[in-house]
Amino acid sequence: MFNTVREDINNVFTKDPAARGVFEVIFCYPGLHALWGYRIFHWFWKIRWHFLARWLSHVTRFLTGIEIHPGATIGRRFFIDHGMGVVIGETSIIGDDVLLYKGVVLGGTSLSKGKRHPTLGNNVVIGTNACVLGNITLGDGTRVGAGSVVVKSVPPGSTVVGIPGRVVEEHKPQVVTDLEHGKLPDPVAEAVRYMLAEHAKLDKRLAALEKLGSIVTPTDELEDKLKELAKEFDSNEPT
Repeated sequence: MFNTVREDINNVFTKDPAARGVFEVIFCYPGLHALWGYRIFHWFWKIRWHFLARWLSHVTRFLTGIEIHPGATIGRRFFIDHGMGVVIGETSIIGDDVLLYKGVVLGGTSLSKGKRHPTLGNNVVIGTNACVLGNITLGDGTRVGAGSVVVKSVPPGSTVVGIPGRVVEEHKPQVVTDLEHGKLPDPVAEAVRYMLAEHAKLDKRLAALEKLGSIVTPTDELEDKLKELAKEFDSNEPT
């Protein structure tokens, strides 16, 4: 037990650069308090003291703002950063080295008594206010962008953004230390870039037709506007 507590404390220093000292971590991290509470009431749940387990879970939610059902299964080195509003459902399964931010919901979409909540692999990172719903699986090393709603399983090493969540990048699963919000692809910007590229192709075809004298040349004003849009998206493209 003491080794587990020590590992939990060291994990905070690994995943939160704001942590300054052991006493600060022990007394000022509600995500850690919720995890320690979970370890207690999960034990009661396993020995079928369900009412006591649920009551302790309720008290922990009141104290920390984090709701973890005592029936959930959570692996090692789990960390909730700025945990207010986090909800983890009864049949959720969470692997090792998982990081959740504020407002994350691991919820169900079924009224069945069986498995109805998500399964998270190892080294998964889920951004602020994201929802992962239903009996789906996020593969090892998956990153979910802030505010996303994931309703389908995704392969290992995926980056998921949007509503509903879409896989916008796949990479080799690895240890993820943060979500890298600034590097997450922007699906809207990608769509606009695609449209501009297609427009450039159409311009070439129109130019070929113009040589036949049957097409009127676009106005300079329209051309200038299109060049301005293309320049704006090129300048905002992440490096």
